[in-house]
Formats: sequence, structure tokens, C-alpha cells
Amino acid sequence: MISADKMMNRARGPQWHKKQKDKGIIPKNLRGIDKEATWCKSNADGWVYGHGSFCLTSHKAPFLGRFVWMRNSANEAKRLWLESAPYKGQIDYVAMDSKADDYDLYREFSRQRKIKLVTYCREHMNKSEKRRRMIADMHQPRHKQIYKERGYRVEPMQGIVKDIFDLNRCWMRGNVNNRWLFAAMGLAVQMHQLKAYENNQSTWQIKNQVLG
Repeated sequence: MISADKMMNRARGPQWHKKQKDKGIIPKNLRGIDKEATWCKSNADGWVYGHGSFCLTSHKAPFLGRFVWMRNSANEAKRLWLESAPYKGQIDYVAMDSKADDYDLYREFSRQRKIKLVTYCREHMNKSEKRRRMIADMHQPRHKQIYKERGYRVEPMQGIVKDIFDLNRCWMRGNVNNRWLFAAMGLAVQMHQLKAYENNQSTWQIKNQVLG
């Protein structure tokens, strides 16, 4: 059983207004802009200009499973489909927030990979019979419990990386730079979590060890 989450990280430098970015217009007084960052909106953070990070975490062990860069404007449900492919035959459930509330995704996880997608369904989108079946399935006690667990499995793992490396704002500009930097951050956390686990210590309280 794994859970997935996307986090939006503000770009280094000033924001590039979306309308101006769409037209390729850079105001004369705008300096040090990250031209490759993109805009995205969430209910929690509103509009953010920056780079996204994608995280996978197992429900079984308190480890960061995967922490990688993604375009901030990219669809995290599609990224979930790609990143979870290697786990076919190894897991029975995958959980994600309402960004994965898509019947076709739900169906294909079951059909192609024999994995149950657990997500938060938008109750008002219940016009078709297949949607009503999906919503009813998500209301099963087992699935409600899995979705509840997601809240204290994957989201806090993103928070650990954000806290350790002060990711309220990206360290560098550009897609390539942030891609390798996010991968390095994820690897550093994984290494120290494994060491803490082997020493029967908390895999959450590792900030001092990571930063030395």
C-alpha cells in the first residue's frame, strides 16, 4: 500500500505574472526570474509560481519512498500512473487526494495493474452510474481508513523534506537544476531514515543528521 502527493515549491526569484509569461513578455524591472517555473493552484496554497515535487510513501514503513521533481503545472494523477508502474504485483492499494478523482484512472489501475485506487471523490459529480459506483466504493470502511492513513503517511514526508531543506522557496532556477537537486534531497533523507531505522531511532527526527 502506497500513497502519493504533490508539493508546490515557490521559484527562486520574482514571480512572472501568468498573462505576461503566456505572451513571453518580461517586464524591464523583473530581474533574476526563473523562466522555466510554471503556475499551479491548490486549495491550501492558492496560486504558486515554481516547481513541483512528487512523493511516494509506503504505509507499512515510515520511509520516504520517492521524492522527485515535476513541472508545477503538470497533472499529478498522470505522474502517479507513471511512478507507480514498477509496483505492479507488489501492492494492492494506492492512495491520492482528489486530484486523482478520475473514473478512467480508477478503472485502469484495477484493469491493468490489479490495484485499487483510493481517492477523495467529488460527491456532486455523480451523474453517471459508473461514477456512483466509484463513489460508493470509496465510502467502504476499508477505503476510508486507507485514505485517512494517507494524511499522516505521505503528506508529513513531504513536510520533512521541506523543513530540512527550507523548501519554502527553491534553491536554484530551471528544470534541470531542480530535478537533480530534488533527487539529491530525497536520497539524503532516505539514507538517514534507513540509518535511523536500523538503530531503532525515529525516522522522522533526522534533520540534524541530514544537515550534519
